[in-house]
Amino acid sequence: MLLRLFYGLVSLVFISLVTFLADEIAPGDAATAVAGEKATQAQVERLRTQMGLDRPWPIRYVEFVGHAVKFDFGESYFGTKEPVNTILGRALPMTMTLAGSAIVLAAILGISLGTVAAVWQNKPPDRIALTMSTLGVTVPNFVLAPILVYIFAVRMDKLPTTWEVNRVAPDFFYLILPVVVLSARPAASLTRLTRASMVDTLSQEFIRLAVAKGVPPWQIYLKHALRNAILPVLTSIGTSFGYLLTGSFVVETIFTMPGLGHAAIDAILKGDTPLILASTLVSGALFVLVNLLVDMVLPMIDPRIRESQI
Repeated sequence: MLLRLFYGLVSLVFISLVTFLADEIAPGDAATAVAGEKATQAQVERLRTQMGLDRPWPIRYVEFVGHAVKFDFGESYFGTKEPVNTILGRALPMTMTLAGSAIVLAAILGISLGTVAAVWQNKPPDRIALTMSTLGVTVPNFVLAPILVYIFAVRMDKLPTTWEVNRVAPDFFYLILPVVVLSARPAASLTRLTRASMVDTLSQEFIRLAVAKGVPPWQIYLKHALRNAILPVLTSIGTSFGYLLTGSFVVETIFTMPGLGHAAIDAILKGDTPLILASTLVSGALFVLVNLLVDMVLPMIDPRIRESQI
């Protein structure tokens, strides 16, 4: 576990370095963006000196890492120039609610449909589940979102189209469409993975032995087969969370939700370097933490993993 934690920290350093260099080599810089189009070259250079951008990038990167370790990401370059930590504290709960709800929905749908497909292999329930999973994988968020908005918000007038400051209904109704859109792809992937794992498990010798002993079918499927087939699915749930964090950037922008993804996209368009670096690093840290959590849960479910670690 300590080794995995070390690799996670190395990954965060790599993510921060790549993001920093991408911002460094991009056309223009923060001083140019802050100064505006009408600023003279002398004004831009003076502002660049004030912001410390005239120093070599390795020095600035080391300073950034040193401050990030203390959870100090500086101040935003635009608007009221409030601390980046304040922006993250305001935006992160929305993203966590969205991604957390989406991964729960994706897990429930994926495991349920995958189990049904495996139990009724090559029969109508299996074909329906595979068709749904194929659509979930192939249809991107930016296509699925307008379709659902048109059906449920425009035609049926049952759900709101976007997030509103002055909401006229409970937050639950504003989250339904974004959560469904965000969970579609991971739910489809989990369905296929659960089906494949269940089909393989149901062909094992211990399942045939349980059938010969007269164990009830529901107990065979849920207690014996699913418990053994769920391990690769749990691992995939951890990696799917990373997709949900990056996918939330698109979904939050489509539905104008005040989350980390929306703030990051806005920061990229403005060239707000402190917020870009902070949002990328926080997203990477959340991905690492979720995968560490999955690694801790797996030994609790499968004694074989626990024994191998000992």
